[in-house]
Amino acid sequence: MSELVLGFEAVRLQLGGRSVLQGVDLVLFAGEILGLLGANGAGKTSLLRIATGVLAPDDGAVRLFGRPVGEFSRAELARRIALVPQRSEVPFPYPAAEIVRMGRAPHLGLLGFESREDVAIAERAMEEVGIRELAGRSILELSGGEQQLVAIARGLVQATPILLLDEPTAFLDLRHRVHVLRLVRGLARAGRAVLVVSHDLGLAARFCDRLALLSGGHVLAAGSPAEVLTPSHLAAAFGIEATVLRAPDGTPIVLPEGDARGREPRTPELAPPQR
Repeated sequence: MSELVLGFEAVRLQLGGRSVLQGVDLVLFAGEILGLLGANGAGKTSLLRIATGVLAPDDGAVRLFGRPVGEFSRAELARRIALVPQRSEVPFPYPAAEIVRMGRAPHLGLLGFESREDVAIAERAMEEVGIRELAGRSILELSGGEQQLVAIARGLVQATPILLLDEPTAFLDLRHRVHVLRLVRGLARAGRAVLVVSHDLGLAARFCDRLALLSGGHVLAAGSPAEVLTPSHLAAAFGIEATVLRAPDGTPIVLPEGDARGREPRTPELAPPQR
């Protein structure tokens, strides 16, 4: 059986007086991709931030390799778990290659000098992600999708056994989405544990080994994509009616139909066009 590397036990969190997480239990194993799904505001990103120690839960426990996350120093955490956020704000015109090499920071010596190996690791990551031609360009000149690919490459070079991805394909076209998820699947098959937040149910069903669906601050359903992506679960979590078909290999295909509460969308009242 694969090693349990990350576990959330009855995790509760309040932010701004609002209950975000209400007793979340979830586990992540080495060698798997776990997809975290849910409506906006369901607490998916908060759960990732708790895993990295950025947020502390109000109650419950988070264990990393069997130890409470709070027992790890920042440097120890950075060598064990990497987070690729949905959007990375870089206010200075650093070259893309330099941004990627920043991911090697947890592995540098006391003086912080990069070795030839660090540079080579960064170059390989850029090649694998498909952005080698962006190496010398300023991060500020890149499109949102290109910046996201740089952030993914930076997460890869951190070389941690656990990789957290928050909407990694949100700004990417379909070809790059598939390429990135195939790359991530390869990392999982090599032993890394991957927790990915996604709103793309189709790609999550195709590339994730297991899914966890958050709703109302707790895990509504967890299991295989076929077990989680059911019409009743989708209605409860997203408030939609949906038909769920099956691809030849059994992968669920979700076809949204309408509001599960039977409400028709209102036609917006717009001002007439000016001539």
